[in-house]
Amino acid sequence: MSAPDIQAPTAEMMELLEELSAFSAPGDGVTRLLYTPEWRMAQQHLLNRAGESGLKAYSDSVGNVYGRLAGTRPDGKVVLIGSHIDTVVSGGKYDGAYGVAAAFTALGYLNRMYGQPLRTLEAVSFAEEEGSRFPLTFWGSGNVTGLYDGSEAEDCKDSEGVTLLEGMKSCGLGDKEPSAPRSDISAYVELHIEQGIVLERTGMQIGVVSAIVGQRRFAVTVKGTANHAGTTPMGLRRDALAAAAEMMLQMERLAAEAGDPLVATTGRLVVTPNTPNVIPGEVAFTLDVRHSREDELEAFCASVVSAFEEIAERRNVALGMALRLSASPAPMDSGLRAELEAICHQQGRTYRAMVSGAGHDAQLFAPRCKTAMIFVPSQGGISHSPEEYTPPEELAAGLEVLIALLYKLGYEETDEDGLVPQNTKERWT
Repeated sequence: MSAPDIQAPTAEMMELLEELSAFSAPGDGVTRLLYTPEWRMAQQHLLNRAGESGLKAYSDSVGNVYGRLAGTRPDGKVVLIGSHIDTVVSGGKYDGAYGVAAAFTALGYLNRMYGQPLRTLEAVSFAEEEGSRFPLTFWGSGNVTGLYDGSEAEDCKDSEGVTLLEGMKSCGLGDKEPSAPRSDISAYVELHIEQGIVLERTGMQIGVVSAIVGQRRFAVTVKGTANHAGTTPMGLRRDALAAAAEMMLQMERLAAEAGDPLVATTGRLVVTPNTPNVIPGEVAFTLDVRHSREDELEAFCASVVSAFEEIAERRNVALGMALRLSASPAPMDSGLRAELEAICHQQGRTYRAMVSGAGHDAQLFAPRCKTAMIFVPSQGGISHSPEEYTPPEELAAGLEVLIALLYKLGYEETDEDGLVPQNTKERWT
């Protein structure tokens, strides 16, 4: 694809991104929470745009929106491309929405340029990924992959007591049986901003994701004895905060020794009674650990638990650790990664293989079908913020790589697995 060819779809994608950003609750940045009026209008807008571009537009029982470019092959297998439409509170306009806008734009462009593909291509705007309104994540892709069965909607409530089912009904959903998990998806591809600083710092245009990290999240409780700050000698104290502080510092040291790509974070800290003249009697904090390899993740968590137990015993405090989240690493498909690297070479783009430290819809598909993720740089590594930004030329680079991959997957003859082109001679220059 030559440079002039990408100008029209880039302009179309940028226009769609701006249109989507307008569907936002008042305030800084973009706030588009699941099953709110802003969310409903954005999804309806995508349905309209998909139909206008010649795609078959439809939605499912939870509000995922699709634009389908049907293929000629009778096997019914689908290459799914997309991301999520929801945001965090006061987020940016690129996280999720970029992958959605690029997917719908890419299929409209391929339809205009090449007509009907051999293999069905389908763009998707997932209903939810962030967990910003209701206390669950991946509601959109989780219904597609079978992570959820729909029963969660009756009891799951937001901060105002509104159930997920009530939210669905407010958007004209929830009155029909949940859609069955899809078994027709042969591959899933997601284009996303990096949400980190690696690509920008290394001067790379494209990130070819090798894996999405696994994650363990613990709720840690340390219980000592609350007592008078002036009358309790240092040697007789059971200071829960001092013990917790030592635990957090030891966790940081262990993480530094383990090295990249492992990361470990204490994100929330609650001290009781939290009074200046009282020795803290109880501390609750969170521990978030991520790594791209399951064995390394498990080994690190075991070392942290052991270190925390030693500190608790030495300081004479009680320790409680509850595992709140356990997500396995999700490796991306090696064949699709090789195709993306070949496309970057052919287009003269700089790229690097990299691990995603953030979760994405792609991690739900990786155990079920061939899956790939493409990253473009995030300026300053900023995301989940109104300051989130990626220059148009870098967004265009990601779109061009995505279109080239979809052409290969949708229009070229492939081997019996249906995804790897038989003839690797480049037709996309």
